[in-house]
Amino acid sequence: MAEALRIGLLGYGLAGRVFHAPLIAATPGLRLDTVLTRDPQRREQARQQFPDVRLVDDADELWRTPDALDLVVVATPNRQHVPMARAALAAGLPVVVDKPLAVTSAEGRALIDEATERGVPLTVFQNRRWDGDFRTVRRLVDEGELGRVLRFESRFERWRPQIKAGWRESDRPGEAGGALYDLGAHLIDQAVQLFGPVERIYAEVDRRRPDALVDDDAFVALTHANGVHSHLWMSALTAQLGPRLRVLGDRAAYTSYGLDVQEAALHDGGRPDQPGWGEVPPERYGHLGVDGDLRPVRTEPGSYQSFYAQVAAALRNGGPMPVDPRDSVATVELIELAHRSAVEGVVLPVTTA
Repeated sequence: MAEALRIGLLGYGLAGRVFHAPLIAATPGLRLDTVLTRDPQRREQARQQFPDVRLVDDADELWRTPDALDLVVVATPNRQHVPMARAALAAGLPVVVDKPLAVTSAEGRALIDEATERGVPLTVFQNRRWDGDFRTVRRLVDEGELGRVLRFESRFERWRPQIKAGWRESDRPGEAGGALYDLGAHLIDQAVQLFGPVERIYAEVDRRRPDALVDDDAFVALTHANGVHSHLWMSALTAQLGPRLRVLGDRAAYTSYGLDVQEAALHDGGRPDQPGWGEVPPERYGHLGVDGDLRPVRTEPGSYQSFYAQVAAALRNGGPMPVDPRDSVATVELIELAHRSAVEGVVLPVTTA
């Protein structure tokens, strides 16, 4: 059997510690080799969770010895995504970048151009494509269970009235904090994956909590080229949560509640190689049909591990990476337009997404 591919993980905060590290460790053919973090507490966490991992506090150490790794995963704060990815590409190392790919669409396009010119693989961790409820909706749409889809409603809502310290709540230039970059990067990507290119966008973006420096409540309306309307909500100040997904068709509708279970499982130390990973109990199933004639539909198991399984296959066999980075640039373009729409209070045409 071929030796495991050696992975260098840049950053050991929420994204690196909770998502990337355990998913890498659970993927056959991959080995978490190196973790970059300067924070003493995070270094100790990494050492306890992965005793054999190499710890470094300077990214230049990785670029000086690129042959020691087979892939770099950028799980740093948003402002560092492009600089770290460019350094990895310059070293000839394939790169996974956590979402969003870049702070601006221009930076994202330039990064893709550089990866193409160098012939080095680049992909983006859009893990919510492997949420169980999203996979269920995709199946129902593909199988025609809803008929012609009219409207897609999707929510990432939370009740977090107290502001937590950290870069996600910072308004410093280049941080790309706020709900649209954090949660909208998932919701917009999912909508476009389901229903294709967007022709028009309208958004309402607000700061609702006292002392909030960045948007913590947003609504985005997308009009897709095929006529579907996607209505997307994201908020940190929702005292009663709405449906996670509601899809209205001319034959039936599908509604589900509650977030995908994988993030909570990862927070609690679970791994995708454990039995029953990503499954929800029957009482959590969404319902399909019309009022008065509803039936529960089994939720497809969530499968975040599929992302890294496809990364491993691409690096070994030359196949496609799991996410085309151009998709993620299109998402950043829509986020930029959403901010502009909210400021101007108008519906904007979409010409590049």
